[in-house]
Amino acid sequence: QVRLAESGGGLVQFGGSLRLSCAASENIFSVYSMAWYRQAPGKQRELVAHITSSGSTNYADFAEGRFTISRDYAKTTVYLQMNDLKPTDTAVYYCNAHDNTFTGSMYWGQGTQVTVST
Repeated sequence: QVRLAESGGGLVQFGGSLRLSCAASENIFSVYSMAWYRQAPGKQRELVAHITSSGSTNYADFAEGRFTISRDYAKTTVYLQMNDLKPTDTAVYYCNAHDNTFTGSMYWGQGTQVTVST
């Protein structure tokens, strides 16, 4: 059972920056794709950014150019650097791990709240 623990959320002003962290309980990056999702009140959960086991990244249109996903093997941690934040970025951000090659296993973190004020 892989455990994911997010941190780094909080309250930030319009135009500010935050870096979210997702610590995995074991080193899974060589097998699992990692992703950040978010869910705003009353809305469906949506993909923010994704990094494959080989290191390829992709972003939702709203994240392109403002957000960066990265990972640190030594720390078994995935990051989401978020810049130029807007009130529409307010949501709970979730870390996701998915083994889409071998087992199909998927894990979620508990989420971290990001609130962007005007």
